[in-house]
Amino acid sequence: MNPLLLTLIIILVVLTAGLIVLYFVGRRMQKKQEEHQAQIQAMKQPVTMLVIDKKIMKLKEAGLPQAVIDQTPKYLRRSRVPVVKAKVGPQTLSLIADQNVYDIIPTRTNVKAMVSGIYIVEVKSMKGGKPLEKPTKKKGFLRRTMDSLQTKAGAKPVK
Repeated sequence: MNPLLLTLIIILVVLTAGLIVLYFVGRRMQKKQEEHQAQIQAMKQPVTMLVIDKKIMKLKEAGLPQAVIDQTPKYLRRSRVPVVKAKVGPQTLSLIADQNVYDIIPTRTNVKAMVSGIYIVEVKSMKGGKPLEKPTKKKGFLRRTMDSLQTKAGAKPVK
């Protein structure tokens, strides 16, 4: 048998086995994530808090309790997480926010939020009943230039 053909068959078998393993590992991890999300949704509580500051920082520098840092896997301890410093009642706490929620949290305002442990799951509204909106991104130089050129040419600018 041709050695080139034999090498290609071996590579194909190894790649197929790798894809099968990745499929089953991915399914298992997806099930774990769904279980964790179900636990978070079951444990969430409404909280009124005054948001002092928000930053994306390393887990060790966030000022979280040592028990939280010890429970995270070692390969994730240097990862950057969205941290919100908030005053809940008389206590000032460091909370971890969901990435989607972090963008809409305003600073230096009272906010009604759903919290599960030290994890901010969702933000309901600000004081005064104002709805929260995701801040619009500022257009860059290239986008502004393209929009002005398109309006001069008679075309509608892309949003």
